Amino acid sequence: QVQVVESGGGLVEAGGSLTLSCTASGLTWLDYSMSWFRQAPGKDREGVSCIDPYGADIRYLKVKGRFTISRDNAKNTIYLQMNNLKPEDTAMYYCAAKLRADCTYWWESDDYNYWGRGNQVTVSS
Repeated sequence: QVQVVESGGGLVEAGGSLTLSCTASGLTWLDYSMSWFRQAPGKDREGVSCIDPYGADIRYLKVKGRFTISRDNAKNTIYLQMNNLKPEDTAMYYCAAKLRADCTYWWESDDYNYWGRGNQVTVSS
């Protein structure tokens, strides 16, 4: 049984930092690219970042320069380091796994095989 579990969210003031973690089990880890998505109240889910199995292909949408995605293959875990957070970053953040060796079309959420339940990030102004 595949499990994808996020952790590390919370409440932070604008300009602060948070690091999200996502650990997956029950799958062949190196067969999957991993991504972060987010969904704010009343808005569609949007892609945040993607990393391929070996960290060679990394993509960002809107957050480049503030957020950094990384991956520890020894721990089946990815991270999202979020700096200089803004109130508009407030959302539920989801981790997702796609059976693919790169991040091509990574923003297409329908193509993902497994999802975590989400972790709330709230940025106060």
